Amino acid sequence: MEYVFKLLDWKGYGININSEYITHLRFADDIVLMAESLERLSTMLNDLNSVSQRIGLKMNMDKTKIMFNVHVTPMPVVVGNTKLEVVDEYVYLGQIVRIGKSNFDREVNRRIQLGWAAFGKLRHIFSSGIPQNLKTRLYTKCVFPVMIYGTETWSFTAGRMRKLKVAQRAMERAMLGVSLRDKLRNEDVRSRTRVTDIAQGISKLKWQWAGHIARRTDNR
Repeated sequence: MEYVFKLLDWKGYGININSEYITHLRFADDIVLMAESLERLSTMLNDLNSVSQRIGLKMNMDKTKIMFNVHVTPMPVVVGNTKLEVVDEYVYLGQIVRIGKSNFDREVNRRIQLGWAAFGKLRHIFSSGIPQNLKTRLYTKCVFPVMIYGTETWSFTAGRMRKLKVAQRAMERAMLGVSLRDKLRNEDVRSRTRVTDIAQGISKLKWQWAGHIARRTDNR
C-alpha cells in the first residue's frame, strides 16, 4: 500500500490540521480517507481504486463505507460502478467509530460481549477441575486483553467502569463454580482467583499511553 499512496497526487486534499493536510490514516491495508467534502472524497476514492487496480490490487467495496458530519452536504459516492453505503458507525481496528457522537457506552457493551465470547470458547476449561492458578493464567492471556482492548483512549464514567467490573466478577465466579446465591463476598472471590482488577489494568494502559504521547517530539 505504501507504493500505491506514493503514486497518488492528493496535494490540497484531506483535512487541515495545524496547517498540514491529512489525507488518510493507514494500518496495513485498513485505510481511512479524510476529506472536506463528499465530492473530494469521491475523487480520492476513485483515484485510490484506479491506482490500486493498475498494480493488481482490488478495493473491497463491501467493506468500504462512508461517514460524514453535519457540516457536509450529503451526496451519493460512487466508486467504479458501486454506490457506497453511508453508515453512522463502523468498527475500525477493533473499535467502534462514530462521528459527532460518543461511542464509549456502545464500546463498553461491545467489549463485554466480546469478553464473554472469548470466555465461552474456553468455558470447558474454566469449568474443569484444573488448578485455579492455571485458569487465572488462561483468563489473563485470552480473556482479559479482549476486555480492555483500546481502553487507554476511552473516557470513563463510574457507570462504564462498573459494567466492566460486574462482568469480570461474573467471570471469576464462573471460574470458581459459585453463584451469587452462595453469598461469597467479592473480596473472597478475588482472593481465590487472583486476577488483575480490570480498573487497575485499564489504569496501567492509560498511563502507558500518556507516557507515549508525552515522549513524542513531532507535534503529533
